[in-house]
This record gives sequence, structure tokens and C-alpha cells, in this order.
Amino acid sequence: MSDLISNPAQAAVSAVLDGHAVIATAPLGTLLRFSDGEPRPPERFRRKLSAWKNRNGTGRLVEKSAACTLGDRPFPATFTLHLANYGSNGTIVMVVNRGFQATTDLRFEVLERPASGMVRVLSRRGGRVELHRLTSDMAEAEAWMAKNRYCDPIAEIVGEDEAGAAPVGRAA
Repeated sequence: MSDLISNPAQAAVSAVLDGHAVIATAPLGTLLRFSDGEPRPPERFRRKLSAWKNRNGTGRLVEKSAACTLGDRPFPATFTLHLANYGSNGTIVMVVNRGFQATTDLRFEVLERPASGMVRVLSRRGGRVELHRLTSDMAEAEAWMAKNRYCDPIAEIVGEDEAGAAPVGRAA
């Protein structure tokens, strides 16, 4: 996750959302905690702990997609959280993202929203918008884009309207 944001020191914003509310209200770059509401099992129960970690964690919102229909089959809206990067010596070998459907039974808590003036580095392909990096200013974003080649990257400044208001949760 450290590769996506260069300045993680921001005030925490707390709101509990379901999957539909994440898609509707959370801007790209929002740090979310997902949870099933179950307490963490003790370390000695390795299988239970592993299953719990699969349904409880944190990630940065990097992609959202609307509901669609392919043929006669409807597909719900989805969103993707960036969970971690793995590698060494500054080389990322594996990026771990996790996709969620809007109908998921998990709950999401907003831990951090992108601050006004931060810059998102995005790519747009086939109607999809994906966040690659969240930087503190445009100079840092341009330097990152020069070093990391993506097809047609876009730098987008986070506005006041996205940074200021906390999303309203939706109970389901």
C-alpha cells in the first residue's frame, strides 16, 4: 500500500458503509477497513485466524465499476481495494488487489480520504478508471509518471468536494 500514497499522515474519517455506499460515495484513493464483524481469533488457531484475515483487513480504493449486463446475465457493480505490494530493493514483484461486489455482506469503514490538493495518477482503459498512485502534489505525480510508464496516464487533482464531506453510511 505504501506505493500508492506518499503522505499517509491524515486525520481519520470514520463512517461505516456497505458495498453500494462505497461505490456511490467513496472517491478513488480512500483508505477503507473491511470487516465481517467477528472478533479476531487467538493466534494459536491458525486456520480460524487465516479465515478471519481473509474477511477483515484494510485497502485503498483503486477502481469502481458500474453494474452491467452481458447477454441476458446481469452483473452487480464492483470495486477493487489495493491491499499490498511485495518485492525487494525498490522492485515490486507482486501487487495484491481484492475485488468486491456491491452486494457483499462485509462492512467498510472509511479510515482516510484523499486530502484536497493531492494528485491521483490514473489510467483509463476500456471504460475502466484505475488508480495507480496518490501523491501530495503535481510535481511528485509527474516525476512518478516519468519513472513508471503506463499507457496514457492522467494526473487528476483531488477537489474540495471529494475531500471534505464524509460519506453517509447505509445500513443493509
